Amino acid sequence: MPIPEEVTGEEIDPDVRQELMSLPKGLAEDVARNLVMVAQLIDEDPEQAYGYSRVALRLASRVAAVREAAGFAAYATQKYSEALAEFRAARRMSGGVELWPVMADCERGLGRPERALAMAGEPEVQKLDKAGQVEMRLVAAGARRDMGQLDAAIVTLQSPELASSAVHPWTARLRYAYADALLAADRESEARDWFAKALEADKDGATDASDRLAEMDGVEFVDAFDDSEEESDDVADDLSSDVSDDVVEVDEDDDEDDSDDSVGDKS
Repeated sequence: MPIPEEVTGEEIDPDVRQELMSLPKGLAEDVARNLVMVAQLIDEDPEQAYGYSRVALRLASRVAAVREAAGFAAYATQKYSEALAEFRAARRMSGGVELWPVMADCERGLGRPERALAMAGEPEVQKLDKAGQVEMRLVAAGARRDMGQLDAAIVTLQSPELASSAVHPWTARLRYAYADALLAADRESEARDWFAKALEADKDGATDASDRLAEMDGVEFVDAFDDSEEESDDVADDLSSDVSDDVVEVDEDDDEDDSDDSVGDKS
């Protein structure tokens, strides 16, 4: 697959670069450049990112970082069975537990929420850092909702991290999930408060909390650009009509002047 010349492969994480040092230099560079493309495209064009991940996988399937990237690309395109297989392979190679929450979410994607809940109770969860534990809580709450256990999902999200006023990278998503669960339980007033709290913590636009708040408040957004275009078209039509009328009047005056000149010449 085509890769822009400006993508050198040096853009990847130093830890990943270290893993690729086990490969011959030219091969390592090719793999690195494909991994960069995966990272650049996974949000805006996941299908393209998936294609680059498959190239990297063919080149270096025994590198844990490559299997992890392939897993995330498959996950982004909702190929959950494939993603889970890649995450399991990466975990076997690296020995880490960081992928545990996303592996559990793959189980949800495959229609097996009970397995995701079982994973939420495994010892691996205690080995996760705080961000990983919050992610696991979000997955477990989602699994509860998948099973129709809405009240249990709300309770699952209630935690010291949710109650904390401190803002972390995961705070907005946690508050948003709680607000969404409350709304699903018809607890609208509480839901609105938590959507507002999610928006307050969402500095990077990770959620659509602002849209949800507007929807709850009955606010409708009008595309001002489209309206201005229509108004401009109307003005242009009016101006065109006025100009046409003026031209007709001028032409009639010119004809009268020409007629008078002709009479004068004949006399």
